[in-house]
Amino acid sequence: MRFKEVYLDNGATTMADPKVVEAMQPYFTKYYGNPSSIHSFGTKAREAVEEARIVIAKSINASPDEIIFTSGGTESNNFALCSIAFSNKGKGSHIITTKVEHKCILKTCKWLEEQGFKVTYLDVNPEGFVNPDALEKAITKDTILFSAIHGNNEIGTIMDIEALGKICRKHNVYFHTDACQSYTKTEIDVKKQNIDLVSLNAHKIHGPKGVGALFVRKGVKIKPWQRGGGQERNMRSGTENVPGIVGFAETVKLASRKRVEHMLRLRDKLIKGILEIPGTKLNGAKGDKRLCNNVNVCFKGIEGEAIGALLDQKLICSSTGSACSAKELEPSYVLLAIGISHEDANGSLRLTLSRFTTEEEIDYTLKVLPEVVEKLRKISPFGKALDFIAKKIS
Repeated sequence: MRFKEVYLDNGATTMADPKVVEAMQPYFTKYYGNPSSIHSFGTKAREAVEEARIVIAKSINASPDEIIFTSGGTESNNFALCSIAFSNKGKGSHIITTKVEHKCILKTCKWLEEQGFKVTYLDVNPEGFVNPDALEKAITKDTILFSAIHGNNEIGTIMDIEALGKICRKHNVYFHTDACQSYTKTEIDVKKQNIDLVSLNAHKIHGPKGVGALFVRKGVKIKPWQRGGGQERNMRSGTENVPGIVGFAETVKLASRKRVEHMLRLRDKLIKGILEIPGTKLNGAKGDKRLCNNVNVCFKGIEGEAIGALLDQKLICSSTGSACSAKELEPSYVLLAIGISHEDANGSLRLTLSRFTTEEEIDYTLKVLPEVVEKLRKISPFGKALDFIAKKIS
């Protein structure tokens, strides 16, 4: 069994669906007008943008005029936090988030602290969930915003945003969620879940890179964070990425429950097979509380980077964490936050599937991975000790 490549790093980015590329193509060469222009070329481009806005809005039970197109999740997250913070400074200067957010949230919060804002970083339990009671206790009269990731990019835990949203609405605190990993994979209903702001992007769901969106509920006090020509209803200036926006909408149209179930089945098969290897531990939540495409495991006695390097030699692409942290030597702060030791966190591996992942690819991975682990443990003093204990037990 040989493959050109087994790509299991879809949490970093995904292959663009050929149907998405096909939908985008005319807006590069045929309907290439500026959406702000009043001639027919511009009108055609504007119509495409507004049609896409309707698709994105409907997918989260929002209104089209509540969708602002951006360059992706990082911009949406920065826009949400910074603009809400400075737009509502008269009400208060306290922000709450969690210790397991994407780095663009945590770094933005650190910057806001430098600007005089106070930020509380909530702990999570061993599966990566925030205790709603802890959120309620952290809210003060100065709290203006709570931001929590929906589907965790490293460990796959799906936060109970409905419970968290109820608490925020009860205390008149804006609630933002980063849904870049969870979008189209699990339910997002901004009305049911009491969400005020949602960050979305396209390239995690087989769309193009460089395009995303921010949902901003009507009535939320927010000002532009980027100024210029007044595009996106004066909320986000800059010429719209028309082909990207069209592709974003197309990939949302192509999403389906059937494709989610396909990923769930292969995810569970992969988890089951990996956990048969001695000295392994699944990180994050289980079952339907976990993203359908996420597997994050610690291997005792060996380094995750070494596992990834040997898998790469066998044409299997993996990750030791989020793509934004993959080149750092420090253990994952997300794994440390859920109580994993430094030593075990250094032995972590993240495998993330997509709707294009095949059963044959999972079978191949489950054949190669145990061999890689065994090879590394033979040359690791910690691994040798673990193998000895495993043999004694058996």
